[in-house]
Amino acid sequence: MNMKAAIYEGNRSVGVGESQVIHPAKGEVRLDVAYCGICGTDIHIFHGHMDQRVNTPLPIGHEVSATVAEVGEGVDNVLVGDRVAVRPLLFGETSNFDKGFAHVGKNLKFIGIDLPGGMQASWTVPAYTLHQLPADLSLEHGAMIEPAAVACHDVRLGEVQAGETCVVIGGGPIGLLIALVAKEKGAQVILSEVNEVRLKLAGSLGLGAVNPIKEDLVEAVRSATDGGMADCVFEVSGSVPGVEVMTELPNVRGRIVMVAIHPEPRPVNLFKFFWSELKLIGARLYEEQDFDQAIELAATGRLHLDELITEVRSIEQVQETFEAIEANPDGIKYLISCGS
Repeated sequence: MNMKAAIYEGNRSVGVGESQVIHPAKGEVRLDVAYCGICGTDIHIFHGHMDQRVNTPLPIGHEVSATVAEVGEGVDNVLVGDRVAVRPLLFGETSNFDKGFAHVGKNLKFIGIDLPGGMQASWTVPAYTLHQLPADLSLEHGAMIEPAAVACHDVRLGEVQAGETCVVIGGGPIGLLIALVAKEKGAQVILSEVNEVRLKLAGSLGLGAVNPIKEDLVEAVRSATDGGMADCVFEVSGSVPGVEVMTELPNVRGRIVMVAIHPEPRPVNLFKFFWSELKLIGARLYEEQDFDQAIELAATGRLHLDELITEVRSIEQVQETFEAIEANPDGIKYLISCGS
């Protein structure tokens, strides 16, 4: 059996090593991994930006679809042979600080960063992390459930309602998925993105598309809404221009959802929050219900997951794939095939 793992070794190197079969302990499940997506966090790891967290050498990856291979004692939510997606969160000891929100708890560990990840043939995880996939959902699409759950969480926290207008700043994988989930809620969606290939894709998926370098985004939103502006704005770009424009777009009591990671403080126009009674909402990761909704939406086909998957590559090509992502800003989502 050809059991391989993509192992981050530091210094921009992801090597191919052996996937260790770890038999599940009580409450654990061992998976035969089918596909694992590469996300922006994995690219940050590749660039060395997370070396203080990642204990090298470490199998990475967390956007996983798999088949249950073995179950440990006391596991009753899945059976051997079940097809699943993984919610890669290890909940640590509870704290009063958390107020019951374990997904952003003080002692949370992220599986695939703080612990061995799923870009490998065999992966053992807590049983509670697993969500069953419907029979008619492909395992390729199953590997897209984790990022789709991020989008479902963001749209839910943004309280998006049918008939509202949403602006999504940044058209990468998460931005596109947020736009599509918001569209499914019945919102009018305008996507702001500087990459013309991604903009063309957004337009083909029924989204409004604006290049803020070529067109004034504020005026474009004003024109599209007859002056009504945006009920909800999602900042997904992680850029200074994104932060500068996000407060210019909402209407009275509009919401701004901060999705992107901004590691450094940014100047923000706080006067806008006072003047129009705006809300700023942080959104990180996902909860169980977001995975359930992502699976439900994926099964309808309306998230256009085929169009978002740029390429599927073998695990032997993992180093070249990370390099290809760097060289191809037009790409959306690359999947690694982890099965033997």
